[in-house]
Amino acid sequence: MNAGTIVCSVSCLICLLFALIFTVLKGKAAILISGFNTLPKQERDLYDKKSMSRDQRNTFLIWSVILGIGAVLSYFVSKYMAIAAFAVWLLVFFKDVHLDEEKAFGKYRK
Repeated sequence: MNAGTIVCSVSCLICLLFALIFTVLKGKAAILISGFNTLPKQERDLYDKKSMSRDQRNTFLIWSVILGIGAVLSYFVSKYMAIAAFAVWLLVFFKDVHLDEEKAFGKYRK
């Protein structure tokens, strides 16, 4: 087993663990979302926390699928498939990163 397979597998399991946390905690897990936890309590109440948690869970599941496919392909096809999987993961990751608070949480406002 090569290093790419191991790294992709461990990353996939971590993403699955976070998806499980967001599934179990539902709306309470919204506090774990980066940037949302820094908002004042009164402002946090203006957002739909269940939708935020559900979308974050789905994001973690997508990430785990990407990394899981990378792990399988790097094991069976080529060790360079792990690099390709991480490249795809980075593209998806940075697509969802928002530095502006309104862009990040605007669609969840009640």
